[in-house]
Amino acid sequence: MLDRLSKRPESTTAHSTKNMTRKPNISLNRYWRVCCTGLSFAAFGIGGLLLRGLVFPFMQLLVRNQQRRMRWARHIIRWAFRLFVEFMRILGVLRYDITGLERLQRQGLLILANHPSLIDTVLLMAFVRHADCIVKGAMWRNPFTSAPVRAAGYISNEDGPELVDACIASLRCGGNLIIFPEGTRTPADGRIHFKRGAANVAIRGQYSITPVTIRCTPGTLAKGNKWWKVPPITPYFEIMVHADIDITEAIGQIDNPSLAARQLTYFLQKYFTKES
Repeated sequence: MLDRLSKRPESTTAHSTKNMTRKPNISLNRYWRVCCTGLSFAAFGIGGLLLRGLVFPFMQLLVRNQQRRMRWARHIIRWAFRLFVEFMRILGVLRYDITGLERLQRQGLLILANHPSLIDTVLLMAFVRHADCIVKGAMWRNPFTSAPVRAAGYISNEDGPELVDACIASLRCGGNLIIFPEGTRTPADGRIHFKRGAANVAIRGQYSITPVTIRCTPGTLAKGNKWWKVPPITPYFEIMVHADIDITEAIGQIDNPSLAARQLTYFLQKYFTKES
């Protein structure tokens, strides 16, 4: 009994020492990721300025055909985003994994995705060839993003009634259109609420949907979160490209386009809520 009692304080002390060692390591890792997240934002801004000031003006001189110039611009942006994602991974800002990537190697895809984090667009566009997307009108006026957005011919969300027509035209030209049907990042409660714009594109253009679900564990850069409030451990992004959704299977034989878009939106909202 005495022997057993005499060992307890030593065991407790060793356990406490281990915890004390672990806590500083966790704190140091977190501080490192805060600094690296700030560095990543700075690198993104500097990259945008370099594209605006050097790359795209040079391309404007070399490539006279507008369509070819747009394709080259999208190609450059994809590789710039790919380098940026790898930059963040090497720094330890994030980890990621993609399944079903081969499904994105086609053209004319209507790609719909949920939107848990600020960098979802970058993650997707880094791996989607011939990517087109709908961007906020403010990005056309932002000094860091205006040149890439204009050069690549991305669609402005301020196009009004012509927005759906612009999306369908992009798909018919072989572009892979990425849409986040929520219109903004998923709120803190995790509830997904889709707008009807994406469904209208699918219904009017008669396009199947390539669904992509993004999970971020633990959450980071979510709606309302400050960039410096990084999670305790490195966030892990799991990107899953699912099999195409045939819209006729989702809406049946509904002839009215408005009712069909409403039914498809409801179907997609349930689908993404289940899969995300």
